[in-house]
Amino acid sequence: MKEQHSPYCAIGLFNPKSPTNVGGIMRAAGCYEANEVFFSGKRYAIAAKHQTDTKNVSEKIPLTQVNDLTQAVSQDIPIVCVELVEGATPLPLFQHPDQALYIFGPEDGSLPQEFVDKACAVVYMPTTGCMNLAATVNVLLYDRAAKQTQQFNKQQILDSRDNNNRLKFKP
Repeated sequence: MKEQHSPYCAIGLFNPKSPTNVGGIMRAAGCYEANEVFFSGKRYAIAAKHQTDTKNVSEKIPLTQVNDLTQAVSQDIPIVCVELVEGATPLPLFQHPDQALYIFGPEDGSLPQEFVDKACAVVYMPTTGCMNLAATVNVLLYDRAAKQTQQFNKQQILDSRDNNNRLKFKP
C-alpha cells in the first residue's frame, strides 16, 4: 500500500472476470491518476494471462490482489460502493470525498451486502440498464476529476495526445 496523501483515490474490483475490463480500468486509472487498484476473487488472476493494459499502467499504479477489499486501505479512507442499490445517490448529485476507495461489483453479479453496510456512500450511474464495468469506472473517475477544482491548460493536451496527433483548432 502506498503512503496516503491528499487527495487519494483507489479502485476496488470485487471478483472481476474479464481481463479486457481490468485492462480498461487500469488505463482509466492512469488517465485519471488513481493511486491504486485492488481486486479480489480468483477469476481475474486466472484470466490475467490475457493482459490488456495497453499503456502498461500497472508499472506505475499497483494492481494488487487482496482477500477483502474493505481492508485494502487504511481504515480512515472512506469506502464508496458503486452499484445499483436501492437508496443509492445518482452520480451527478454525489460529492466525492477527497480520499476514497471506490468498490465496484463484478460484471455478472452484485457486491455483498456487508460491503454496502461498511460504505459511507453508495452511488449509481443513472442509466437504463447496467453499464460495462470498465465504462462505469471511467465515468466515475471522470466525474471525480470534473468536480475537483483543477486547472485545464494546453500543456495537458500536449502531454496526453498520441505522437501522431498534431491537430489544432482555430476558432
